Amino acid sequence: MARLALIQSVKPILRCPDRTYRAISTTAIKMAEGDTGGVRSGGQAQGDAFSKREAANEDLYVRQKEMEKLAALKKKIEEHKKHLEELEKNVAETIARKE
Repeated sequence: MARLALIQSVKPILRCPDRTYRAISTTAIKMAEGDTGGVRSGGQAQGDAFSKREAANEDLYVRQKEMEKLAALKKKIEEHKKHLEELEKNVAETIARKE
C-alpha cells in the first residue's frame, strides 16, 4: 500500500509540464565533404572560376619559391667553386715551394 502511494505521489512530479526534457544525442555530427573548409574535388568545383584562379595563384607562388631556392643554390655552388679554385691554387703553390 505504501509503495502504491509513493508511486502515485511521484508520478505528477515526473509529468509536470514545467519541466523541460532534452534528448541527449550520442551520435557524432556527420559533415559533407567541404563543410570543414577542405579541398573540393570533382563536379561543380572543377568548373568554378574562383577555384581555378586560386589554384593558379598557388601554383605561381610555389613556382616563385622554387625559383628563389634555385637561385640561392646556384649562388652557393658558385661560392664553393671559387673556394675550391682558391684551395687548388694554394695546393699548387705549396707543391711549387717544396720543389
